[in-house]
Amino acid sequence: MIISENSKPDLVAFRNLVNRMDNMLNQEAKANPSYYQGRAGKPLEKDVYETLCECSKGTEFQNTIHLISGFSFPDIVAARYYGVEVKSTKENHWTSTGSSILESTRDPNVERIFLTFGKLGTPVQFKSRPYEECMAEIAVTHAPRYRIDMTLKKGETIFDKMGIPYDSLRKLDNPAEFVAGYYKKHLKEGQSLWWAGGDSATVSPIVRLWSSLDTAETESLKVQGYVLFPEMFGNSRTKYERFSLWLVINKSVVNNNVRDSVSAGGQVLMLTSEGMSVKMPASFGRIEKYKEEIKTILDATPASVLMENWKTQSLKADRLEQWCSLVAVAASPVVGYQTAVSVLKQIFK
Repeated sequence: MIISENSKPDLVAFRNLVNRMDNMLNQEAKANPSYYQGRAGKPLEKDVYETLCECSKGTEFQNTIHLISGFSFPDIVAARYYGVEVKSTKENHWTSTGSSILESTRDPNVERIFLTFGKLGTPVQFKSRPYEECMAEIAVTHAPRYRIDMTLKKGETIFDKMGIPYDSLRKLDNPAEFVAGYYKKHLKEGQSLWWAGGDSATVSPIVRLWSSLDTAETESLKVQGYVLFPEMFGNSRTKYERFSLWLVINKSVVNNNVRDSVSAGGQVLMLTSEGMSVKMPASFGRIEKYKEEIKTILDATPASVLMENWKTQSLKADRLEQWCSLVAVAASPVVGYQTAVSVLKQIFK
């Protein structure tokens, strides 16, 4: 870790220091490329640190630079105010996966960070830029991380796309939630965000096949799907797509044939509110069987989740009534809107 007693560090001076470091690293890499091709991770951090220290001699940053051990961010701190994060790739390009957007291990004293990137392919080269100028996108491994591109032009960063400065994003209480909101707005039909931000439920690391589940669990998942995705009661060819994605993302369940799993069962005879007997899809029979569970799920599900999945801007006080209306609209091409309304009215009378 690099720490300095300098209370008023100068950005131009630090930028010049970083430029000198880049020049020295590139000269050394040109003279001895095989050395750097064998370096990465912590060894490369040490190389950058030692070069930065050498270049700082005779400047206000001399004796203020420290290499941080462990998982702190950034890797190097100078003058208690500036930081250098070191990244690299063994390939011949300027892109890589960067640090977490949450920055939970960030040194609280560091305000300005530069990214020093080592391209350790052939030819070996080094390049440094202000951190916020080279973050292209968000990539998700075990947590949301920045995607580095050292060749970005002005206006091309992820912060430009999201319309929020880097310093504003990192100081939010929940930057992950903001990022998730941005990506959700840009989802296309048939897409879903598997990482949903700070309020998402914990997902099991074990992925299961639908066929391995017992009957009680498959029925429970179907009912949850009915609540969240009313289009499942329709006849569209894509009516199970969102449910299928939800199973994978939220339940770690893979179903290779959702249509047969959910729609199997044919038709059932049901009563309308007027006392008439009509044939309805088996899914309506499940509504009747699990009506109490449906009401419980509707009450327990966060309003934001229902509005997002129902694609509505508002939620009525009577959630059940709103859901029944959505189901009736979806089912209207199959059984007719009025019939669906009447059967649902009878179920929940």
